[in-house]
Amino acid sequence: MTTRLQIPTVTTDRLRLVPPSEVHIPGETAFWGDAERSRFAGGPIPAHRIWRHVATNLGHWALRGYGFWALELHDGTHVGMAGLWHPGEWPEAEIGYNLYDGFGGKGYATEAAVAARAHAFDKLGFERIASFIHPDNIASQAVARRIGGTRSGRTFRPNPDDTPVEIWHYERSRP
Repeated sequence: MTTRLQIPTVTTDRLRLVPPSEVHIPGETAFWGDAERSRFAGGPIPAHRIWRHVATNLGHWALRGYGFWALELHDGTHVGMAGLWHPGEWPEAEIGYNLYDGFGGKGYATEAAVAARAHAFDKLGFERIASFIHPDNIASQAVARRIGGTRSGRTFRPNPDDTPVEIWHYERSRP
């Protein structure tokens, strides 16, 4: 039996948010294998576990109806992953984003986060969504601020390692 996930593709001015697949494994392997780049996202992850990591993202779509997309430029260049993440033990869903080496500082995280937030509010009916950001992750705090996030407290991310994080919330705007 084959099950097909219904993962929408979202298009922005510069990006396509597409379903993750095996073609994205090399970029994920490089990102998660870089201890410095992945430190705020719970990394590093050894290369032999990346296939399972991508499969976990796809399973999240099956269980929750949302998840992380692979980020591609319109020419097909893979630049990272972003989307909505809500493991069972987390208090609420979050917007997250990871950019591959060479693609930070270009506004891609902001563009992808805006698309993920719009999907959460407009397609999924969320009233509120969070980002759990490490206190030292200045770049992600700037993204949260740019897309309308408000810092609302501190907590510990339940996994992988009880990392202290700042909670940023985004509220649905009402006309």
